[in-house]
Amino acid sequence: MAYCVYLLASKKYGPLYLGVTNDIVRRTYEHKSKVVAGFSKRYSVDRLVWYEIYDDPITAITREKELKKWRREWKIRLREEKNPEWIDLYPQIAV
Repeated sequence: MAYCVYLLASKKYGPLYLGVTNDIVRRTYEHKSKVVAGFSKRYSVDRLVWYEIYDDPITAITREKELKKWRREWKIRLREEKNPEWIDLYPQIAV
């Protein structure tokens, strides 16, 4: 089973949400559908703009905790290295 650390945005340079999941398609769909109350629903943060895949949950959770300590500018730089246009990656993975 794969585990993903992911970053959502509401728009380019908008609010960011960082999370970890064992089902990136389902979890992104939940954010998009606004089925769970919280930060992503409140601020309409539902565009998958970056993710990393790991083989085990401990590594993924450790990476998520590391990234949560990062400054916003560092997260934006990390994301822009792979996705400079801030496109929503969900359609590519939801096939």
